[in-house]
This record gives sequence, C-alpha cells and structure tokens, in this order.
Amino acid sequence: MSTQLEAPPRLAARRDERPGSTTVTGLVAKTLLLGLVAALAVWAAFPLLQARAWVGLAIEAAVTALIFYAYLAPRRLPLKYLLPGTLFLIAFQIVPVLATMGTAFSNFGDGHRGTKQDAVTAIQTASVAEVPGSPEYTLKVVAKGDPATAPIAFLITDPAGRRFLGDAGGLRPASGIPDGYAPLNLGQAGARSKEITDLVVPTARGAIRSSGISRAYEGQAQRSYDKACDCIVDKTNGHRWTARDGSFMDNAGQRLPQGWRVNVGLRNFTQVLTDPGISKPFFRTLTWNLVFAVASVLTTFVLGMLCAVALNSDRVRGRKLYRVLLVLPYAMPSFAMLLVWRDMFNADFGLINRLFGVSVDWLGTPWTARLAVILVQLWLGYPYMFLVATGALQAIPREMTEAASIDGATSWQSFRRVVLPLLLVALSPLLISSFAFNFNNFNAIYLTTEGGPFPANDPTAGATDLLITYTYRLAFGAAGARFGFAAAISIYIFAIVALISTISFRRTRRQEEVYS
Repeated sequence: MSTQLEAPPRLAARRDERPGSTTVTGLVAKTLLLGLVAALAVWAAFPLLQARAWVGLAIEAAVTALIFYAYLAPRRLPLKYLLPGTLFLIAFQIVPVLATMGTAFSNFGDGHRGTKQDAVTAIQTASVAEVPGSPEYTLKVVAKGDPATAPIAFLITDPAGRRFLGDAGGLRPASGIPDGYAPLNLGQAGARSKEITDLVVPTARGAIRSSGISRAYEGQAQRSYDKACDCIVDKTNGHRWTARDGSFMDNAGQRLPQGWRVNVGLRNFTQVLTDPGISKPFFRTLTWNLVFAVASVLTTFVLGMLCAVALNSDRVRGRKLYRVLLVLPYAMPSFAMLLVWRDMFNADFGLINRLFGVSVDWLGTPWTARLAVILVQLWLGYPYMFLVATGALQAIPREMTEAASIDGATSWQSFRRVVLPLLLVALSPLLISSFAFNFNNFNAIYLTTEGGPFPANDPTAGATDLLITYTYRLAFGAAGARFGFAAAISIYIFAIVALISTISFRRTRRQEEVYS
C-alpha cells in the first residue's frame, strides 16, 4: 500500500519569504522616494554648474549614485539601514567640524571675509571723492520691494537724458523705474539717509555716490593699488600701506579696515595661551565653566535622587501626584522659564527680593549672579535626575536591601553601601552627558545674565560667561566678528569636554566591573 507524500508549499509563498521580496506598496514607496532623490539631485546640480563648483558636483553625483546602488539592489539590507544615518552624520557632524577646524586656522572675520581683490576694490570704492569736473546726475532713490526695508538702488539720469540703475554690483541701462522697484518718498529717504550715503555704485572711471537725495556724482578713487610694491597708495599725499598678513599696513602699524582671508597657522590657538589680554579672561572663564558644569550636575543629581528615594517608599501616600508636581519644571519650556527667573532676580521689582524683604542685586555682582544661575539650573534640572533616578531605583531588586537589613545595616548604611553604588553604575553615563550639556549650556547663561556682570576693563568676558557664550560674543559681538579666533576656542571646548568625558567613562567601566 503506497503512502502519498504531502505536497510541498507553493512556490508563490516561498517567493514572498525570500529576502529582498517587495510588496506593491513598498515598490511604490521606493519609486517615489528614489524619484524625489533624483529630482533633488537635478535641482541642486544647476547652481553647482553655474558656480563651476566641480568638487561639489562630483560629491553630489557620488552620493546620488550610492543611494541608488543601495536601494535598487535586493541583497544589500545592512547598507540600506546604515546609509541614511551615515549620510546625515557626515552632513551635520563631520562637515561642520571640518569647516570649524578650517576656519580656526584663518583670520576669517569682519574685515577679512573675501579675497585680496575684494579688499582692494572695497578700499578704492570707499576712497571715492568728488573732484573738479566730476560728472553729475539727477538722482532718484528706489527700493526693490518695500521702500522702508528693501535694498536700495540709484536711478540716475545723465545730462543727455539717458537713465541707469545702479547698486553695489554696478551700473546698467534702464528706461525708467524697473518692475519690482518703488521710489522712496522724502520721509522714507530721510529714515534711510545713512544707507543712501553709504551706497557706492562702481563704474569704469570710479564710482557714483549720492550728494543729498536728488543729486549724484561720479567721483574718483583717492587710493589705488600698486602691484609693483603690493601696496595701497594714497594719491593725495603718497602715503602707503603694504600687504601683510591679510591686511594693508603702514610703517606705523596702522591697518586699513578692509582685509582678506589668509591662513594664519596656529596663531589663533597660541594667542589664547600666550596673549595676557586673552589668556587671563579665557582661563577665568574656563574655571567658572568647570565649576558651573560640576555644580549643576551635582546639585540636580542630589536633589533629584533624594526626591526619588523619598517617593520610592510604599509608605508615602499620593506618590503619583507628587511625581507629577515634581516633573512640572521639566515640562515647561526652558527658554521661557529662564526669562521668568531673570525677572524674579531683578534687584528693583523681582519677586525674590520682595518675598524675603531684601535688596540684593542678584545679577549685578559676580558671586550673587553665579549663585543665581546655579539655583536656576537646579530648579530646571532636578526633574530630569528625579525621573532617571526613579527608574533606576525601581530596577534595583528589593532582596538586596532586605538582605542588608537582615545583616544589621541601618537605612543609611543600606543606602550608602548598596543603593547608591548601584545607582551610580546605572546613572554615570547620564551624569557624564549632563556634564557635557551643562558645559555648553548657552541658554542658561545668555537668557539669564547674558554673561554679566562685566568688569569695567573687559566687556568681552563676564563673571557668568561660559566658554560657549564667550565664543559667541567673539564671533558675533558688536566690536567685530572674529570667526577664526572663535573657531579655535570652539576646538578647545571640544577637546576639554572630550578629555573629561573619556576619563569619566573609563572610571565608569571600572565601577561596572566591581559591581557586576
């Protein structure tokens, strides 16, 4: 008697189980996403072609080809998952870090943004003055858009009746007021008089500048570049400024304000350590930065942990309500709370002075301002520590504390010898990351004290400044941006945080080995 074998599963079912099989929905989604990638690549290629940025175009083509290679092949599953994160890591982490490092080795900043030719053009244009016989024009000031805010241009008419439209890019013929432009009335022109006076329209023979709001003249540059001596020469008195280190400098050491970007090597890095006017505020700020970061982490951790331990007991009633109330500061927008705390510390009408009946200038003296920002950080940061400590406490087996009690340990001894070491093992990585965050906590300082109070002889480094706010002031301060120097300090910040974090992680691993 023959036995009939069971029929094998259908090939269609096996086909659906194969790696790389795609459903209709997945195929449509993949087609749409790859089509979007192709459209973005084509859209981005045109500006690169127009700018002749061949390196950027080659990188774009390579990235696009890699994306299609990864997602069109059925058997490259790991690459499909790793590629998006890797591309974002390169675009938003590695490229900015490399750009910062490149800037740190240059003098890039106000007055040193462009090329040497740009600096020469700016110097010659700024020295334009009216001379006898200068051509004169009838002027009408126009704006490309809103007359109150849009960029302005000159619509001029020469004695022969020909009209031209001019801006910082040059002069071009015009039959009348071009489309999109609107003339400024007297009030608008008066409000923007400085912009009108500062606007210089370069021409082949010099430049056109305004003389009032209805007249313009074509003046001649009083300073010119002499290639033989690589210097700027003043035609009126023969004074010379020679090219040196990205600037034109005379024999007395006076620099012209227009310079160009050059490589300065390690000068920005060594200046931080060797220049007394910079090294003293830098190390003072670094010391306070370390104190602020450590104090913020310790105070928030201790308070958050104590609250978590107190509410971890079964004898406490209404624990859920207490936990919700303790987490409220963490749920509030930090930037709004920082502004509220700044007003509460106000010496004249602040709530804290009124509540306690004192008249302390909290934000006006160095030590009270430092105490104030640490207290604000304590209020904002302890809910996070409370949450993570609560989770870590609930993960500790109760048998361990019960065994310690049986062995005769008091509650304090049980906490100190059993609970706290296990908490530190679990929370050490979070404490290290919290230190790194507070070391660069820009909002906590800038929105509360703006880095102040400042000493009378140094308006760049305040008593509560962190290195990050100090760097921000150097890069975007009113005294002039120094992007190269600020980038060098940013690299110092990165190195300090990386060094401290590495040491801390090594000690954390040792703790884990002891208590594992």
